[in-house]
Amino acid sequence: MKASPEFIPLRMAVLTVSDTRTYENDTSGQVLVDNLQAAGHHLGDRNLIPDDVYIMRAVTSQWIANPDIQAILITGGTGFTERDSTPEAMLPLFDKVIEGFGELFRQISYQEIGSSTIQSRALGGLANNTVVFCMPGSTGACKTAWSIIKEQLDSRHKPCNYVGLIQNKQHKDPNELKPFCDTRA
Repeated sequence: MKASPEFIPLRMAVLTVSDTRTYENDTSGQVLVDNLQAAGHHLGDRNLIPDDVYIMRAVTSQWIANPDIQAILITGGTGFTERDSTPEAMLPLFDKVIEGFGELFRQISYQEIGSSTIQSRALGGLANNTVVFCMPGSTGACKTAWSIIKEQLDSRHKPCNYVGLIQNKQHKDPNELKPFCDTRA
């Protein structure tokens, strides 16, 4: 399937995982909301929860099951402190892991923060034809992550993007769900 010649807006959810932030000082979550809306997408839901594996799974599972939410952006909980548990919460929910997201995030972050990037456990995955991106809780990290994922959430991006997989989660035939790809090499 070729990349779409027209932009297809997606409905996304933003989750901030933090034991200390509030909506008033959640600059990371707000950066994600602002960027997705500036790109022409729609905010379907937003939540701010403590760093708790079971609360994270409950909130994201509802969004994964919701046919109106096609992408989930999670900020926070990807470090190494005792309370950082986003990867442990999300990995069991993924049907497939997007290995390249974390790899590319750390590669770009190295240019910004040096070797401290090895402490990032940024990851992505697909669950029920919903794409999920988990990034660190800093505002800078969210900006870096968005610079990577914005193209993959744009139906016009070539040679491939995720929109074909996620634009209609109600498909029952998995053979009909494919990434938009321009197969001309």
